[in-house]
Amino acid sequence: MTLSSRGETALRVALTLIGTITTLPVVALVNVGILDWNYGVSDPAPMTQALLQHRGMLQLLLGAAIVWAAFHPPVRLAAALAAVVGKTTFLALILPNAAIRGDLSPLSIWFDLTCIVVLGLLAARLVTRRREPAVSPRGSDVRAA
Repeated sequence: MTLSSRGETALRVALTLIGTITTLPVVALVNVGILDWNYGVSDPAPMTQALLQHRGMLQLLLGAAIVWAAFHPPVRLAAALAAVVGKTTFLALILPNAAIRGDLSPLSIWFDLTCIVVLGLLAARLVTRRREPAVSPRGSDVRAA
């Protein structure tokens, strides 16, 4: 995907911001209190705590992949698709259930929805660009040669 210098800078900033915010649930590894703020879970059972802390670690890995994609274009499609699938699955599990939906921070919902749209558009653009034939400056298809 070829972008102007400004477009590439804006994309890098957006991916770095999205990736950094995505990593924040990892704080649950050192401060279980974040689970109450982020998920409405206070004094969780040991297994619930372990699962949510593990989710924090997975979010750290996903966020790191998105930040890596900001500066290494070959991994952008994989990172964007992984984030879209992961965030969509999370919302699909949470939003239909009114009993647990109310415990989730509205900020988390809006952030994930924004990520799904932004990263989905990026993935679509990357896939579209890969399918376009390579054209030489004279207008002939380079692949035909």
